[in-house]
Amino acid sequence: MHEWMADNGHTPHIVVDAALDGVCVPPEHIKDGKIILNISESAAHNLKLTNDAVSFRARFGGVPFDVWAPMASILGIYARETGQGMIFSHDAENIEPAQAAPDIDETRSRPHLTIVK
Repeated sequence: MHEWMADNGHTPHIVVDAALDGVCVPPEHIKDGKIILNISESAAHNLKLTNDAVSFRARFGGVPFDVWAPMASILGIYARETGQGMIFSHDAENIEPAQAAPDIDETRSRPHLTIVK
């Protein structure tokens, strides 16, 4: 999904459950136990996407931070421009196909445009 989004000019973001053990994210940016991270090439330096974790170095408020998120903490991925993406199920007994997530980021307000004449 990450590669497809980048190839199509979209900005991939992941939603991380910051309460899980092993998650290393800047605590001041956690809201309701979750954090949304921009994992585009321009924002996430030394990005590593493995079967075990997502890791990269990024700046938060101008301060560099090494992010580490185990795969079990990744709740979904979506494109900022369209809001489309996937929600991941981590329940081994109830595996369902990932669903489209048209509005995964409910905490961020939508831009409001007005017509100026």
